Amino acid sequence: MVDRPMVKYDPGHKCKISVHELEYQDGLAVRVYQPEGAGPFPALVDVHGGVWTNGDRTANEVMDRALAESGMVVAAVDFRQPPNDPYPAQVADVNLAIRWLKTRADDYNADPLTVGGIGGSSGGHTVLLSAMRAHHPAYNTIDLPGSDADATLKFLLLGWPIVAPYARYQFVKETGNERIIGLSEGYFGTTDAMKEGSPFQILQRGEKALLPPTLIVQGTADNNLPVPVTKEFVAAYREAGGDIELELFPDMPHLFGNTPGPESDRAIALMKKFAARILCEG
Repeated sequence: MVDRPMVKYDPGHKCKISVHELEYQDGLAVRVYQPEGAGPFPALVDVHGGVWTNGDRTANEVMDRALAESGMVVAAVDFRQPPNDPYPAQVADVNLAIRWLKTRADDYNADPLTVGGIGGSSGGHTVLLSAMRAHHPAYNTIDLPGSDADATLKFLLLGWPIVAPYARYQFVKETGNERIIGLSEGYFGTTDAMKEGSPFQILQRGEKALLPPTLIVQGTADNNLPVPVTKEFVAAYREAGGDIELELFPDMPHLFGNTPGPESDRAIALMKKFAARILCEG
């Protein structure tokens, strides 16, 4: 076993970063935010939102840059999307991206043992689902030659995640959000798939799952998802033995952390603090 220097992470640290664009698999890009210095740095795989169907690796740039400037390598990934590639294609891509970052960690002065995940909205769902089912045969389908890395994650930083896709689908049907109804159907195909790929229902069904330490930041004025279900998920995660924190932001809407300002600053500060606690605990 190779001895590695211990990762040190100070949430109050501020450093310069560089940004690199490359591919982690043919046709799928990754943007790596690289802190200046020798490291070793903790690392994050960032999974963007967009109702599983829209957006790209730039969506969470406000959070990604701030976290990188505190001394984390952040790899923001693109992935396959509907209509050509419905569920679970993007979960398989994220599974691969996690293994890719662990395998390439030395290239970025990062520690593969400290790779965590960050995601917002549907991206929060995807990275959470991948983490809970890191070894799932439907997700671990893409070979990474020369690597024995797995897709487990050290911790999760989730913004306004879709923790229960079927409950969210019911919610938007009640509120008449035709756009999200159509895109949800286009991604999952059936309500049975929404239930099968639901982190909350995985817990409710008592399925065996990995439960990495998790922080959720959530606005109380979010009209894109049922906030009470997020609270219920947190209770179920904790009851199943998971370490989880929920921070509610009064009167904040969906995606609030992607807009520069005092509320996104506070959300990012909480993410840094949470990551520091988990990394300190080893």
